[in-house]
Amino acid sequence: QVQLVESGGGLVQPGGSLRLSCAASGSIFSINAMGWYRQAPGKQRELVAGITSGGSTDYADSVKGRFTISRDNAKKMGYLQMNSLKPEDTAVYYCNADIVRRYDMRTQNYWGQGTQVTVSS
Repeated sequence: QVQLVESGGGLVQPGGSLRLSCAASGSIFSINAMGWYRQAPGKQRELVAGITSGGSTDYADSVKGRFTISRDNAKKMGYLQMNSLKPEDTAVYYCNADIVRRYDMRTQNYWGQGTQVTVSS
């Protein structure tokens, strides 16, 4: 069926950079909006960045100017470039996407399993 798989997380020092990737696979007709969310222990999951099918983007105030969301429709991939990382960015990061399925042409929201990002010296 349809799956989203994140990769690219890890341990970095404050001020460092990481690029997260989100690979979509399965019976996909098209991918509409995509987004990256994060969740720290004991906290609510929050939207970090979103991107429409046309490439328009939105960011949480806490990451504006540091993170960049992008997508490659041909590869069915989404990305989150994270620069100038801070300890407060430490969380599990999740990919999310609205996907039109080939077999019934219906739109369904999907979540990836998450990838850990730890920012610490």
